[in-house]
Amino acid sequence: MRSDVVKQGPERAPHRSLLYALGLTRHEIEQPYIGVINSYNEIIPGHIHLRQVADAVKAGVRMAGGTPFEVNTIGVCDGIAMNHPGMKFSLASRELIADSVEVVAQAHAFDALVLVPSCDKIVPGMLMAAARVNIPTIMVSGGPMLAGRLGDRSLDLGTVFQAVGAVAKGEMDTDELEAIERVACPTCGSCAGMFTANTMCCLSEALGMSLPGNGTVPAIASRRKALATETGRQIMQLLKDDVRPRSIMTSQAFWNAFTVDTALGGSTNSVLHLLAIAHEAGVEIALTEVNECSQRTPQLCKLSPAGEQHIEDLDMDGGIPAVMAELTDLDLLRSEAVTVTGETVAENLRQAPRASGKTIRSGSSPYAPTGGLVILFGNLAPEGAVVKRSAVAPEMLEHRGPARVFESEEEATEAIMKGDFKAGDVLVIRNEGPKGGPGMREMLTPTSLLTGMGMDGKVALLTDGRFSGATRGAAIGHISPEAAQGGLLAVVRDGDTIHIDIPAGLLVLEVPVDEIARRQAESAEWEPKVASGYLRRYSELVTSAGTGAVFRD
Repeated sequence: MRSDVVKQGPERAPHRSLLYALGLTRHEIEQPYIGVINSYNEIIPGHIHLRQVADAVKAGVRMAGGTPFEVNTIGVCDGIAMNHPGMKFSLASRELIADSVEVVAQAHAFDALVLVPSCDKIVPGMLMAAARVNIPTIMVSGGPMLAGRLGDRSLDLGTVFQAVGAVAKGEMDTDELEAIERVACPTCGSCAGMFTANTMCCLSEALGMSLPGNGTVPAIASRRKALATETGRQIMQLLKDDVRPRSIMTSQAFWNAFTVDTALGGSTNSVLHLLAIAHEAGVEIALTEVNECSQRTPQLCKLSPAGEQHIEDLDMDGGIPAVMAELTDLDLLRSEAVTVTGETVAENLRQAPRASGKTIRSGSSPYAPTGGLVILFGNLAPEGAVVKRSAVAPEMLEHRGPARVFESEEEATEAIMKGDFKAGDVLVIRNEGPKGGPGMREMLTPTSLLTGMGMDGKVALLTDGRFSGATRGAAIGHISPEAAQGGLLAVVRDGDTIHIDIPAGLLVLEVPVDEIARRQAESAEWEPKVASGYLRRYSELVTSAGTGAVFRD
């Protein structure tokens, strides 16, 4: 065992002395050491209950003959960090989380890991670390929040952001807004829609790194505790069989993850995170493969923000196993891929529930014949841009309009609140990418304002930053290369015609080549916005969104 280096032999007497100081018995010291990496904190609703989840994991570990050690990582709540400078730290925290898991696992020679996250950046950060450390690992999240209710309406956090737009337009008063905000997030757990957190928790199943049910069993359900206990038991079997993350997170597993992602109509941020996890796992993925996957995969679900249903509805219809069973029937999954159950995808799905068709449609009657995510290319995005096609109004799938350029999210939000734009405009927010932001802020506020104003089917929004998984409309993010790296976005001017063709995968600035070259020659050199601290280091090391916004090797 790896942990022998801290407990075996006379020379390790000082180490054992410290372990006795923890209150361990000799028997516990001699057993395998399982790191339970918990991102519990008191600021993220998706993490407030993770002490109980981790306790259940530790109980399972002890049942199966292991000694668990719980340690913590940081986490950022994207909703609370939204639309102010704090959001610059959200994506940037992913690298810190990956580093911290690696540090504690290697320094203490853990034999295996159980990862306990729930929300944005924490889930992918931990999976990145799992690939990097490459010791037997399983992830179990805290589970999704239930949807809120107001009369006969089903609500979630996205509803609140959209309500702000309705207030700004004068179509809702502040009393109704307060009534919505009080009930939209009724329980602990990751926000109730198919936003980034729940997308990544569902995709951890598709990757094979979580037990079935991880993505959809509600946070408050007793099944969540049972799942955590079983995860603790199963990590001991994985350790015995020496099944490691890099033997699970193969090219086949990533194909399955992207297939499930497009069938679900998941968050655009999933592309960013899956690329980063693949990078750590040593798996090369071209963005063109994502389009290939999406073109082959029908959209089987239409959950909030694209529809009215929530994760609890997906769970009641069979969850991710039911989605994967339907995709297997369509011969779209790599069923021989290995998972943390110790069995292949095909073996796991032998007893999978069959969807009723209420939330998960069949391949013969999907919501759309192709998947919910599309990668766009063109002179504005030669290295790619991402759009959640499933949340775009049909009339905006192909659009040509004049650019309205903003240098920051704050500038765009102010103009939107004032109604300082018109139908048909293509709103461009630049200098919000990984390097230029720095930190590639999620921008749910401007998109939700537009939706609340009833404008999400009348204007497009482009950025080198990114959008929340709760975003609706023709919101195209992750434009690469970003403005700060010399991308064409840096020289777009008010009134320039931009052509968007989502079905064709195109994003084009319709300006003559010689005029573009003249503007690029005259453009000033990019200057970093941050002089010191972690964000300055982050901006110097981070790569483009097209490569997952990972650090340079």
